[in-house]
This record gives sequence, structure tokens and C-alpha cells, in this order.
Amino acid sequence: MKQYKPRDKVTQKITREGAVEENQTTGKSENISGKEKEADFSGRLHFTEEDRAMPELERYIRKAEQAADKAEAARERIPKKKKLTRERLYDEAKGKGKTKLRFEEVEKPMSEVAKTNPVSRPASLAGRMVAGKAHGKIHEVEKENSGVEAGHSIERTGERALSKSSGMAKTALRNHRLKPYREAAKAERALHKANVNFQYHKALSENPNLSSNPLSRFLQKQKIKHNYAKDVKSAGKAAGKTEQAAGTATKKTAQAGEKGARFIARHWKGALLVLAIGLLILALAGGISSCTNMVIGGLGAVTATSYPSEEQDMKEVEAAYTAMEQDLQHELDNYESLNLGYDEYRFDLDGIHHAPHELAAYLSAYFGGAYTPASAQGQLQTVFELQYELTETETEETRYRTETRTDTWTDEDGNTHTDTYEVEVPYTYYIMTVTLKNHGLFHVAEETLTAEQLELYRAYRDTSGNMPLLFGGGSFDTSPSTDLSGVEFVNGTRPGNQEIIDLAKAQVGNVGGQPYWSWYGFDSRVEWCACFVSWCINQAGYSEPRFAACASQGVPWFKEHGQWAAGNYTDVAPGDVIFFDWDGGGSDHVGLVIGTDGTNVYTVEGNSGDACKIKSYPLTSQYIHGYGLMNW
Repeated sequence: MKQYKPRDKVTQKITREGAVEENQTTGKSENISGKEKEADFSGRLHFTEEDRAMPELERYIRKAEQAADKAEAARERIPKKKKLTRERLYDEAKGKGKTKLRFEEVEKPMSEVAKTNPVSRPASLAGRMVAGKAHGKIHEVEKENSGVEAGHSIERTGERALSKSSGMAKTALRNHRLKPYREAAKAERALHKANVNFQYHKALSENPNLSSNPLSRFLQKQKIKHNYAKDVKSAGKAAGKTEQAAGTATKKTAQAGEKGARFIARHWKGALLVLAIGLLILALAGGISSCTNMVIGGLGAVTATSYPSEEQDMKEVEAAYTAMEQDLQHELDNYESLNLGYDEYRFDLDGIHHAPHELAAYLSAYFGGAYTPASAQGQLQTVFELQYELTETETEETRYRTETRTDTWTDEDGNTHTDTYEVEVPYTYYIMTVTLKNHGLFHVAEETLTAEQLELYRAYRDTSGNMPLLFGGGSFDTSPSTDLSGVEFVNGTRPGNQEIIDLAKAQVGNVGGQPYWSWYGFDSRVEWCACFVSWCINQAGYSEPRFAACASQGVPWFKEHGQWAAGNYTDVAPGDVIFFDWDGGGSDHVGLVIGTDGTNVYTVEGNSGDACKIKSYPLTSQYIHGYGLMNW
């Protein structure tokens, strides 16, 4: 009986290289479109013997190979997982096809590494709702019993501390897990740069006419180095805008009903203030109907300009963006050791900084509602690339050095003679010029937001989302400075720095924070308590620490350098940095320690009621978040 071989299953699909036909039985694939494969500068280049024989390409081949080694090593450090796959095999002897299951090791997606328990957020929300109702019932009767009131206060303080420590631990764990992915992305960018540099210099060697024209050389280099990255950035930006436009309408509809309730829960102080003002107007005007409308309108305006995201989510996103800036700063600080091979390095660098509320305002307007660290991750990279423009320009100069040479010869009589002389010998001098432009987040907003989104961005930015202390904004204290006359300071065991304290005290009376925030690099007023501390440290001759936000920049700097002490620390010294937490949600304010009398700590602070003031607090104050210990 004649046996028939089953027909091979053949499929077709479209790839970047064109139409590809795959034989599912044999596993073979063939490009049937005839399209040439696009150049790819993101992987390891394969150099020909001719390339390696050219001395002018030796340096760039070495750099490309080193960058490829680093990129491969970084990729190997990415977590792996076992994935079950099916392989279709054909048995010629039996004339049958069969499927074989096997496990292969693949990279674990970043979303799986960073994901959290899907039940955690709903459970947390439900827990807060239940707790909120319980606290509401207690609040109804606590004013009648001081014991109940004190116990309730201690209970809520404990809840806030537990929530805060849990959030910090989760953030640290997430950052640790994602570190291999960040390092791999950085190594791939370096590989891309090295490969492009090789392609450029190879083009120079193959086109002598190009090397003779400086203008042509410059244009060719810029074309090779930047077109690919520009196309990738433009494609990503367009995709992001399309996704945003498609999702905005549904998000706004779904979130409109939640904003009012969520605002009252998270901004109850502001709501009560607006309500009190409305009732006062009501009493004065005597018009119940019109004044009621004014109160409702005021609440609506506050709600419309309030950040729609969760506070912890916004703080985590701010910390992620700050980490990107710190990576860039580290790269620039160590540029010469990371980019060897040049005779001279020239730097023209703008400051690396941003206003946290500007970033929160931008993301709130861009997404048209709440955002999370996961949803904002891709857009953060786009914002970063538009805010910071890093340009690296390599130039070559022909220079001359003086060399002493000696010639020896023998004349006809057999006498030996020597002649010593100097000559000018040409050599190539390599210069790397690094330029960093900080265009600012407002520039990013104008580039990427629609007219409606830009208007919303301005509203969030001007009101700080009605959460001015979210990222460390200062203090609302409007009381005058503390009088230090009669205070007897107690010296601790640690040395201090009286010079910086005298400098800071000389600023008492300043209102508005100029020149501190402008010195830091901001174009307009920001919450400036951290800028004031950084300015004082810089004026005293120290470059670090330098920070513009308390929770995401200042506190992490001291902890990473092993110079952190929690609240209730008593061995403080003049010039130490003191951080405050007004609501249990993280550091809100910062100042400099003047000293202690053994009971109270005395400080000089910027942005205390929008002014520089001297203040005092009990050493055991619950509002003291901790101290940054300065090693003067």
C-alpha cells in the first residue's frame, strides 16, 4: 500500500526584513520579499580582515568589541526563567510528524520582575476605607474623652509609620530587582555609540574625498551618529501620543466620578478651608443660594487642579526620574575614565535638575488622570531624552612636537662625524567636546502636549496640585523667628561648622527664596527650602550634598553615604541637616542645625512661611524625620 507523506505546513509573516515564509515542519525560514536587511548598530559587529588591517580603524574596532563584551555581560545578568516550547519534528523513517516539548531559558520580562501582588492594591484600598470609617466613628466621640483622643492619635501615628516603612521597603526592593535591566540598557546605548563611530571612520577611510572637506566630514558623522537614534525616538514619541490619545477619553469618563470622593479623602484640610471661606461669605452676604453656588464652585476648582494620582505612586515616579538624573551625573563626573583615548576633554554642561511638581504636573496632564510607576515608565524615558540633550563631538587637530635627532656619517678619510639637530614632527591630537543642554520640563510640555493638556499642566504646576508639601515643600509656619538670646548651647561629641551657620543666619529675613532657587538653576520660584540648604553648603565651599527635593534626593543622599540618623538623635552638631515630616508621609521640609541646649534643637530654615527664619523644636518632636550628619 502506497504511503503518502503529509504536506508541510507553511506560514508567512511580515517582519522588518520583509515577507518571510516559514516551514513549520522543518523549521526553515526564507525571505521571499527580496528586501535587504537593514543596518543594525545595536549588536556585535563582525569585522573583516581588511578592517582589522587598517591602522586608522584599530582604535574604533577595539572600542566596539569592548562595548559588545560589556553589553553581553550586562544582558547575561538579566534574570532568566524556564519557558516550555513546542518543536515540530518530522520522522522520515516513519513518515510521521511529531511534536516535542522542551524547556528553554529566556529572559524574564521586566514587568514580571517589578510586578506586585495584584490583590495588594485593592486590599490596601479596602483596608483604608474600613479604617477611615472606624476613625470617623472614633472622631465623633473623641472630643468628649481626652483619653480616647490621645489613644486615637497614637494609633494613627503608628499606622502612618507602618505604611511609610512598607512603602520604602517595596521601593528599594523594586529598584534592586530592576537594576540589571537599567545596566543592560545603558550598555546597549554605549554599544550603539561605539558601532556608529566605527561605521563613520570606516566611511572616512573608504571615501578620501570626504576626509578632505571638513564640512562634509561633519555632516556625514552627524548623519551616521544621530539619524538612527532620532528615528527611534520619533517612533516612540508618536506611538506614545497615539496610545495616550486613544486612552484619554475612556480614562476621563471612568475617573470623573472618582475624583470628588478621592479628593475629599486625601485633601480634607483644603476642602474644609474652602468650605469655611464659603460659609463666611454666606454669613456676610446673606444670600443662601448664590453663596452656596460659590462654595460648590470653589470646591470644584480645587478638585479640578488636584493631582489625581496616589501620593506614594507620585513619590516613586519622582524617585525613578531622580535616579535617571543621578546616572547621567555619574556618567559626566567620570566621563574621562569611561571614555579613554582622547588627549583633551572639553565640557560645556548645564545643571542636571528638575522641579518635582513640574514633572508631576506634566504626567498628570499627559495621562489625563492618575498614573503609576508602571504606566509612567516609558514616558519618563521620553521626557528625559527631551529635557537633556547630550552631544559628544570628536575633533582631530594636526599638531607638532619638537624632536632632537642625531645623524652620524663617515667621510672619505674614515673620520666619523655626528650632527645633532631639532625637527618639528606632526602628530594627531584628539579632542572630545561634551555638551549638555537642560531644556527644562516646560520645553518638554510645549513639545509633547496638546493645547488642552498644556492648559491643564499649567493649572497643576501653578497650584502644585494642591499638595505643595508632597515632595518636600517647606513649612506653612507664619510665626516670627525664634529669639536666641539667653540660649546656652550644649556642645556634643561631634565637630560642627560655625562658619556655615553664620552664613545661613545672615539670610534670615529673606522672603521668596531668591537667589537660592535661581542659583540652583530654576527659572522661576519653586518650593525652596532644599535649595536654601544646598546654597549655604555651596557658599561654604562644599559641592555636596546638593539637592532640590527632600524625600527623593536629600534623604537618599545621606542614607547612601552612611550619614543618616533617625529622629530622637541627640548628638547633633552645628551645620547638620535636619529633615521634617509633617504628616507621616515622608520628608516635607529641611533646614540646618544651629545647635541644641539639651532639650530643644534650634534651626535656620528657608521657605518657612516663604521666608528664612530661626526656629526651635523639642529634640523628641514627632515631626523630626531625621538628620543628615555632615562630616565637616
